Amino acid sequence: MSSFNARRRAMLPPLETLTCFESVARLGSFTRAAHELCITQSAASKQVRTLESLLGCSLFERHTRALRLSESGQRLFDDLQPLLSRVQHTISRVRDDNRKSSISVICTHAVAHYWLLPRLGVFAREYPQISVDVSSTNSINEKRCTDFAFGILYGDGNWKSLETAQLFPEIVYPVYSPVRYTATVPESVEELAGAPLIHLDSTDWDCLDWRDWFAQFSYDFMPAPFLTFNQTGMVYEAARLGLGIGLGWEFIVKPAIRTGELRAIQEMALVTGRHDHLVHPRGKSLTRDESTFRDWLVSSV
Repeated sequence: MSSFNARRRAMLPPLETLTCFESVARLGSFTRAAHELCITQSAASKQVRTLESLLGCSLFERHTRALRLSESGQRLFDDLQPLLSRVQHTISRVRDDNRKSSISVICTHAVAHYWLLPRLGVFAREYPQISVDVSSTNSINEKRCTDFAFGILYGDGNWKSLETAQLFPEIVYPVYSPVRYTATVPESVEELAGAPLIHLDSTDWDCLDWRDWFAQFSYDFMPAPFLTFNQTGMVYEAARLGLGIGLGWEFIVKPAIRTGELRAIQEMALVTGRHDHLVHPRGKSLTRDESTFRDWLVSSV
């Protein structure tokens, strides 16, 4: 900093005298200004007298019963008030930029474990100032999503109370362990109907099961229960252990197929036309961090 600028700064009155003067001038009362600033009336009066002494002029006309600004005081007030407002706004922005915010997200157990969790590690490294609070439950619906900043919801995307952005399509195919599954691998839907099939009980949420899957291939069939689980992740694990053939959702099983732990019967893949969507309450203005999270997550797909 140059010596000239240093001298100019040294000529500035203390900030507390300026803020006190602005408060008194705006409220028209030493008493009300003292209350606003959490100081005594005598302290407020002293701050203004100090400022007047430094400036070499009177800022208020004290010969009248009402407190009125002098010509110099009015000029100072007119210039000072917007400057103090700008400083206050800038400080608030800087403080908000450096405050660690938390974003709440609700989704199913499977989406949280197999799709969202791997991405959150990357997001945390890129945006360490933003924390994400994940609640996983299979009892997820439109209404529950409105209680969170974001939800990841499965369906057609038509929800009256939610804004939506598509994340990934629902693609489902039969999967099995190429090493541990010892029965004959089906080559047709008819052969699949006779294989040991691992079932998913989707009573708690809207989810595809074997009856739905066979119906999409125009095959009216509901296999007898063999193994049944109420979590897609458990179906995945049972298939990986070679216990039978399960329905594999691509967002869950893709990494295991890539490593060879599972193999998909690709010619029996079913694209349902439904998607998982990132949703947030309609009409709600997103904070800057929420917008950052939304844009990042959508672009990560």
